[in-house]
Amino acid sequence: MEQRENKYIVEVCCGSYYDAKQAALGGAERIELNSALMLGGLTPTVATLRLVKEQFPQLKVVAMVRPRGAGFCYTEEEFQVMEEECRDLLENGADGIAFGCLHADATLDEEKNQRLLAIIKGMGREAVFHRAFDCSADPFATMERLIELGVDRVLTSGLKPKAMDGADLIAQLQARFGDRIEILAGSGINVTNAMEMIERTGIRQVHSSCKAWLTDPTTVQNGVSYSIASGDQEYQYDVVSEELVRGLVQRVYGA
Repeated sequence: MEQRENKYIVEVCCGSYYDAKQAALGGAERIELNSALMLGGLTPTVATLRLVKEQFPQLKVVAMVRPRGAGFCYTEEEFQVMEEECRDLLENGADGIAFGCLHADATLDEEKNQRLLAIIKGMGREAVFHRAFDCSADPFATMERLIELGVDRVLTSGLKPKAMDGADLIAQLQARFGDRIEILAGSGINVTNAMEMIERTGIRQVHSSCKAWLTDPTTVQNGVSYSIASGDQEYQYDVVSEELVRGLVQRVYGA
């Protein structure tokens, strides 16, 4: 496992090269690199990944492989693209891949997950099962099976919309499985609650968006709107804040 004794890990969820730069400047050691975070995070472009690795070689990058929004039950056509994306990202420097495939009943699609794992492990990289885990009917059985399949880390909010609401389950998962797999808590984690999550659950890794907003004045013109937010944020889009990353890193690493 990557973490060292008495060492916490802050992972920042990034949706662009700009985001990754802010995360690196703020002191993050690892990011999850996506595109389209407003859809929950989709596969990033290879160009984005290459630029991040060229400019910030010290930054560990886990790249998302997810072809669309909504859930995680993929057609064979969608999955063929996922396999190609997985190879492309690894060949261009990704340190790991975040993925998750489910059947329509939300059980693990073992055949598809194993196909991705074969690619990831065949290149000696990390396999991270993302929050598809939070669709589990039986999180304990699912975690056990992911360990058996060879997954290195699971990102979870404890089957709740926000990780703090799922902290009791995260603590149980950590107690039962934490010596066999890395458990990463994410969703709603920030500088105000990261240490509470760590102390309540015993985990050593947190995942945060460290979100701020920038304005694009061309978002609404001539009655045509491309807004992704509403109200006062109608002209804005979300980005990672270097300041928020630094605050979180200092809070967690200084503990």
